[in-house]
Amino acid sequence: MPRKLTITAIKPYPVWVGIRNQFLLKIETDQGISGWGESGLSGREKAVAGAIEHYREFLIGQDAMQIGRIWQEMYRSQYFEGGRVLQAAISAIDIALHDIKGKALGVPVYELLGGKQRNVIPTFASTGDNAGEGAIERAHELRAMGFDAIRFFPIGQDSRDVFEPRQSIAATARILNKAREELGSEVVLGIDYHHRLSVAEAASFCSKLDRGVLDFLEEPIRDETPEAYESLRTMTDIPFAIGEEFSSKWQFVPYIERGIHQFNRLDVCNIGGLTEAMKVAGWSEAHYVDLMPHNPLGPVCTAATVHFAAAVPNFAWLETRAPERALGFDNSEFFPVQPQLEGAVYPVSDAPGLGVEVNETLLAKQSFKFWEAPHLRRTDGSVTNW
Repeated sequence: MPRKLTITAIKPYPVWVGIRNQFLLKIETDQGISGWGESGLSGREKAVAGAIEHYREFLIGQDAMQIGRIWQEMYRSQYFEGGRVLQAAISAIDIALHDIKGKALGVPVYELLGGKQRNVIPTFASTGDNAGEGAIERAHELRAMGFDAIRFFPIGQDSRDVFEPRQSIAATARILNKAREELGSEVVLGIDYHHRLSVAEAASFCSKLDRGVLDFLEEPIRDETPEAYESLRTMTDIPFAIGEEFSSKWQFVPYIERGIHQFNRLDVCNIGGLTEAMKVAGWSEAHYVDLMPHNPLGPVCTAATVHFAAAVPNFAWLETRAPERALGFDNSEFFPVQPQLEGAVYPVSDAPGLGVEVNETLLAKQSFKFWEAPHLRRTDGSVTNW
């Protein structure tokens, strides 16, 4: 086992893969062992690239095996610590360092996290953001593929310009009530409202649902004010799934300790990598909060999250895409070795490191493309959340 692996290069690749950019990052060492990471701040990749440049200045020459110490130095080496941009950069670096250490020791990453607690990782898939009235038919298709946890999106989710919450909640509630009736009581059903509602709108939506229809309500309102979620908590007993945009363990503090939510949607590519994710997982376990990781990115993120999911006890489902939805994020030309669904589960790779391979030559030929999420407005012309 090498006692020290000196970091010699940190190479960010914010490039277009599929239908949007992926921010991939490679760290190289003096002994020829390299690792890959991924950042999750979609749509603001240039900002993350700038943060990586700052970190690269003091990381080159350091020992890649000292993951925890490096995490602390990246977080605490500036007065203005933390925040989503810096944490997204730290996430990519931290994941790549875990990949390196696993390869150097000849063990899969889950062994670095305490060992494997499950052999396969259950997943949930979504009906799609433009299914509308066809969402129930799509849910039946997902059931036939083996998925027993299915997420819906609200009516209007696919709009590129106007989203009117009050129009959406009534139509969406009707579809969900019908979906539960058709799909039966055994399948897990949830919906992601993408923090587009106010407290009053979210409460109104929940009141329009028959009892027992939803097993989780994801991101109904914005997260900046935990007290707003506490208020909503008193108005419905539907479990909340929150946290995909959180960028530190501290941001989870009120949600975990006040019993506001039941599922953590943490994203290993936003939270601060596997180092920070494991701390949130332990804290969540102590408060009986289950993990339902956010995973809309590329195969490096999926691989890292699969290892994380294998190593923690309090795990529910991992977000995934149904395999026939070809969006290009998992293009096998770019990622010749990557996690593959078997039915509705991911087998846990026993290969050293993350168990993912990246075609760097092809990746280097790709360019960055500016991409903006829809800038939504309401019918009165005011700006609303995407």
